[in-house]
Amino acid sequence: MSILDPIKRVQRLRQAQPKRQRDGGEQGRIPPGQYRTDKFPVLSYGATPRIDLNTWRLRVFGLVEKAIELSWTEFTALPTTTIKTDIHCVTRWSKLDTAWQGVLFRDFLQHIQPKPEARFVMEHSYGGYTTNMCLDELRDDDVLLAYRYNGEPLDSEHGGPMRLVVPKLYFWKSAKWLNGLEFLAENQPGFWERYGYHMHGDPWTEERFG
Repeated sequence: MSILDPIKRVQRLRQAQPKRQRDGGEQGRIPPGQYRTDKFPVLSYGATPRIDLNTWRLRVFGLVEKAIELSWTEFTALPTTTIKTDIHCVTRWSKLDTAWQGVLFRDFLQHIQPKPEARFVMEHSYGGYTTNMCLDELRDDDVLLAYRYNGEPLDSEHGGPMRLVVPKLYFWKSAKWLNGLEFLAENQPGFWERYGYHMHGDPWTEERFG
């Protein structure tokens, strides 16, 4: 994918006009400009990586008291949680009642020690994708380091073997193929943020672009 492709993608999304009224009747579960789908569209930057679980690693580094690196066996030995939640893509689809299993981020934080000045986290993925998050929001009770979807191992196309799931924000903030968490003092733009996406990404206030 050339550097022009993400630029064109953002330009097309900026210019796109909704073709129908927003979906209703879901008790306020569909944000403005979003449409419900029963499918699970696959949207990714670049090719889908095929990751060997024997070599998979999750690095935690930056402003932490001690950098760590977990193997797949070590990571999946951590206590798990299942959540049922709605997800919303910046390209305007919403999918309701999705079921994910994995490690709550706030539980994961018990195994590391961010330094006092750490206020943000950069998500890093296999393939080079990045996106930024506020550390306080990652501590919410619905943020998951997920490796199972609907009771099955997470498919590669949807971010397997493991991805972040941050339901409160547009789904580009839920990085697929996660392999690194970098703790930072200052908020820095990730991949799509550098091309014009919003630094935060709240679907309820339509924070699509910066």
